[in-house]
Amino acid sequence: MNAAYYLLGFVVLPLWIAAGLADYLCHRATRISENAGTPESLLHLLQYALVGLPVSLALFLKANAGFFLFAAFMIILHHMVAYVDVRYANHTRNVPPFEQMVHSFLELLPITAYLLLAVASWSQFCALFGAGKETAHFGPEPQILFPVYTAAILTMAFLLNLVPYVEELFRCWRAPHNKG
Repeated sequence: MNAAYYLLGFVVLPLWIAAGLADYLCHRATRISENAGTPESLLHLLQYALVGLPVSLALFLKANAGFFLFAAFMIILHHMVAYVDVRYANHTRNVPPFEQMVHSFLELLPITAYLLLAVASWSQFCALFGAGKETAHFGPEPQILFPVYTAAILTMAFLLNLVPYVEELFRCWRAPHNKG
């Protein structure tokens, strides 16, 4: 097991989950249900899905050229939606400096994870660009490195990210200005 996997699994992913929870707490503090509302909350869930899917796939599949291509596409989409989200939020509510710092983590950690995984699977990453000695593989190749870790990280992401963001959506949807 190479050092990139350890950094990814025990630093980047937990930090990313913590940043997602911090972002949710920032939204509660600025009471988005009373200002930005359901549209912003839906953007948060979309961003979660855009990066959650490649992260989940990386826990169950080998990182090959096809994975790197898909993950890059999802990260680009995530950043496009993040731009729309921040632009919308800036027009509908105050986005304090601490929340902006949290957003920095949420924007950079997907790229960090991608690059660490590229280092860990360098031959397939290079193969994506036609470099190196290995042939690019694009089909899914099942692999679970550590089942207990995989279960733990998915549970943490579910409990500390998905559940809070779904709660946020329901809180926004139930807000008085959304009834009508």
